[in-house]
Amino acid sequence: MLGNSAGAWLVLLASAVLEAVWATALGLSDGFTQALPTAVFAVTATLSMAGLGIAVKSIPLGTAYAVWVGIGAALTVGWAMATGVEPASPLKLLFIAGIVGCAAGLKLLPAQDS
Repeated sequence: MLGNSAGAWLVLLASAVLEAVWATALGLSDGFTQALPTAVFAVTATLSMAGLGIAVKSIPLGTAYAVWVGIGAALTVGWAMATGVEPASPLKLLFIAGIVGCAAGLKLLPAQDS
């Protein structure tokens, strides 16, 4: 489906954003008792997983999964801090930056080691 690596990376990043959306919706669903957050969770989790599946056709699985989880987790924590659900601290921000930096580092590595 994707003819180039750049397209696969865009799909992967979109899937990571959707991961943060479904994780946030999961928290708001109150154990799947709230209809709207539960529906948002179901749709975005499905789309996020589908995007990951598409991306791994062009990106090595370990790299794609690490980036997907890392970016999704960083965005989830960032959103929780921005909305006041979780407290922010300089150390927490440093660790989130570390997650994002590691994900970016994986993107910069060549797909095949020589």
